[in-house]
Amino acid sequence: MKAITFQGIRKVSISDVPEPGIESPGDIIVKVESAAICGSDLHVYHGRETGIDIGTTMGHEFTGIVAEVGSEVQNFKVGDRIVSPFTTNCGTCFYCKKGLTARCEKGNLFGWVSKGKGLLGVHAEYVRVPMGDSTLVSLPDDLSWEQGNLLADICCTGFFCAEMAEIEPEGIYAVIGCGPVGQMAIKAAKYLGAEKLYAIDSIPFRLEMAERNGALPLNFENQDVLDEIQNVTHGKGADAVLEAAGGYEPMKTAFRLLRPGGILASAGVQAYEQFPFSPPDIYDKNLILKAGRCSVRQYLDKLIPLVQKGELQITDVITHAMALKEGVEAYRLFDKEKNVAMKVLLKP
Repeated sequence: MKAITFQGIRKVSISDVPEPGIESPGDIIVKVESAAICGSDLHVYHGRETGIDIGTTMGHEFTGIVAEVGSEVQNFKVGDRIVSPFTTNCGTCFYCKKGLTARCEKGNLFGWVSKGKGLLGVHAEYVRVPMGDSTLVSLPDDLSWEQGNLLADICCTGFFCAEMAEIEPEGIYAVIGCGPVGQMAIKAAKYLGAEKLYAIDSIPFRLEMAERNGALPLNFENQDVLDEIQNVTHGKGADAVLEAAGGYEPMKTAFRLLRPGGILASAGVQAYEQFPFSPPDIYDKNLILKAGRCSVRQYLDKLIPLVQKGELQITDVITHAMALKEGVEAYRLFDKEKNVAMKVLLKP
């Protein structure tokens, strides 16, 4: 089958790889109907996340149709429509029972193989899903593959970020990074009741979308963002900052924008070694820091009905749909054309 494989820094290729088969009784083989490139795929693509084996199939966001089931699978049958979290989970370990399925003791991230161990990705025609019964979720017939694809990661991650921020109607909030996750964080914050919400980025295309989603845009290249937030909060700072970019400078800005006792809610993937603020800084500001990987499996049951009822409109972030065979160009586009590319989907 065809797959997009990692071949080195800023290099992927369309490769012929073996079709996956059942390796364990709980496995499910899924025919991929829609996959997406995620900002965290670019961490691998850029070499900021090291250790992935050359030849690893990329990707972790997908929806599809069950093609084959292992002998112990009970919840799914061939032909079922599914959406998958970007990590597998057993459903029974300490972390799964706590709702922290992203840290399942037996789980793996799709698209990460290091020294021969791990799980191949979803930018392929088929994918093997270990622990299929506890990992996969049925995709209702009235939701499109595209809606399911966005629920597989960014919609849930944005909602997770907004919930960490403890949104209240009277609060003043800022979202840093208006890419796909940032847009979803804006939508989630508005859904949760945020009335005064600022969107911070430097790309006009993204800021325009953020404004359509209900945020007040701030372009840090031609505005003093700190002054703007200080002015509207009478010198206090934001009640919470939703950091959706990942990176040293966004975290530094988030810290500066917060009021004492404010919440820094970070859902961006961080790939640097030290915070841009010190332990005394944290102490002096009474900072509340919340961060980490979203446990998508826990959010799907809650968010699928909201999308079904139209209470969350999520597909406006999709700017490109390309064939799997165009994967090399799709990665280049998503990496380099941020003024036009928000979310790039891959179709069989």
